Amino acid sequence: MTFAVADLRAHLLGRWQVQRTMLDRAPGSRGNFTGTVAFTSDSAPGSTPGSLRQSENGTAVWPTFTGPAFREYRLVPTGSPAAMQVLFDDGRPFHDLDLSQGTWTASHWCTPDTYQVRFSSPSPDRLDYEWDVTGPAKDLLLSTTLLRLR
Repeated sequence: MTFAVADLRAHLLGRWQVQRTMLDRAPGSRGNFTGTVAFTSDSAPGSTPGSLRQSENGTAVWPTFTGPAFREYRLVPTGSPAAMQVLFDDGRPFHDLDLSQGTWTASHWCTPDTYQVRFSSPSPDRLDYEWDVTGPAKDLLLSTTLLRLR
């Protein structure tokens, strides 16, 4: 069962707990990431009205690194309230996101690898997504669950 999202911006706005498992399939290495994700109104100069900033902050545990990890994305409106375009923090396009049906798939090609993502919204307070990264440089499976914090 999935939860159809009519207004993606309103749905994401707020703080979420994040739990991610990470698998590097080549050597079989496993790790995890735990922390929070905040979706806030993007009020940076020049930002598109209605945009969100996604800020992820937490701790990564990986065979070659254990410590703080942080990343940011921007989400900009597309004309449909159920959809937004996800951009890297520097403004480069990453992928589209449309949860009007409760699920979404997208791809991103990053030389020389391909990133494929599957989103699922099983409830108003949960969002799951899984990145399958394949190519000559990477062979990763990154599985993430976001749980809304009240």
